[in-house]
Amino acid sequence: MPTKKTNPTSPGRRHAVVATYSEVTTCTPEKTLTRGKSKTGGRNNFGRITSFNKGGGNKRRYRIIDFKRDKDGVDALVATVEYDPNRTCRICLLHYTDGEKRYILAPKNLEVGTRVQSGPEADILPGNALPLKNIPLGTLVHNIELQPKRGGQMVRSAGTSAQVMAKEGAYVTLRLPSGEMRMVHNTCRATVGEVGNAEHENEALGKAGKARGLGRRMHVRGVVKSPRDHPHGGGEAKSPVGRKKGPVDRWGNKALGQKTRHNKRTNKFIVRRRND
Repeated sequence: MPTKKTNPTSPGRRHAVVATYSEVTTCTPEKTLTRGKSKTGGRNNFGRITSFNKGGGNKRRYRIIDFKRDKDGVDALVATVEYDPNRTCRICLLHYTDGEKRYILAPKNLEVGTRVQSGPEADILPGNALPLKNIPLGTLVHNIELQPKRGGQMVRSAGTSAQVMAKEGAYVTLRLPSGEMRMVHNTCRATVGEVGNAEHENEALGKAGKARGLGRRMHVRGVVKSPRDHPHGGGEAKSPVGRKKGPVDRWGNKALGQKTRHNKRTNKFIVRRRND
């Protein structure tokens, strides 16, 4: 999907880089595959803000995406390519030969009129979903399951892909976009190809109002707050952090480069960490 730089008709448009949406074929989603999406403003069930810097945003409806791709042996035709306000990539509407309709993440170069399949017997073509044990080495994949039949959880954002590197026993080694090498069970499914809309990273909002439309509220730095509101606060004029333990968040937890992963249960599946 190409992007374009806007004409400097205002300060907000001077630096904006926006999508052209040239690959989107319709502006109306499939009504049966959408549902309402309520806003929280970052508040929990007590009404207290627990996730900061959220609020406002344009109204949107959630598109129900088929992450499991478990409709085996039934061909589907790509009917439309659509914009999804809930994710960075585009989505495709599939019309199955038995009459069912489903949304999937739109892979790169998947056009309207293309036929896609899912199941162990599917061809190695963009948009087809197969178990990892049926995918050749070197193939780029996305929408990868972590547990069989749970649905794709990894590699779903625009322009990302993982590569099948090795197969040993019941596990397949994948190189993830972060550079991490991870083993996944060979019965887990993945979709062939790279996620589309790779130019999303080139977009620039251009003005604060567009960030508010995305539901992002303004963020205040800790060093300009008072000591009662943040550990970095206080001091005369511009003051540094001034803590022996280094930068922390508003609750005193280490921040900025500190490791936050403590899931020892899955350490055995990581062959190489992204920072190694």
